[in-house]
Amino acid sequence: MLHIKQLTTREEWMDAYPVMHELRTELDEETYLHRLERCVQKESYMLFALYEDKAIRALCGALPRVSLHQGEYVWIADLVTSGPYRSKGYGKLLLDYAANWARDAGYSSVSLSSGLQRKDAHRFYTDKMGFTIESYLFRKQLS
Repeated sequence: MLHIKQLTTREEWMDAYPVMHELRTELDEETYLHRLERCVQKESYMLFALYEDKAIRALCGALPRVSLHQGEYVWIADLVTSGPYRSKGYGKLLLDYAANWARDAGYSSVSLSSGLQRKDAHRFYTDKMGFTIESYLFRKQLS
């Protein structure tokens, strides 16, 4: 049986680490927990998990934002389905869940970014989820 819930405790976050690590491979457990705690405290980050029975199969991290360009919206910061469970519609279920949450909370849109190399993900976002490609994301590393 599938269900989605928001993860709010350190224990739940630890349970989610193996799946999140598939997306954020650079994060060890300690760094993951530290950053997640700060994201929740400082950015109102929410981590939603899709469970199949009692096992986490996919995750979606989202946070409310406001900008002059988009107004109030929800940013999807993380979306990952565990390798063996991809192409089962779990990412769609989580994105739909986040979009419904955003709509119910009064936000006007949902946005995300995706690495240039992730062509399959881009097709998923545009063809199956109704997203439009509106910009590139630029970053300058400050050492």
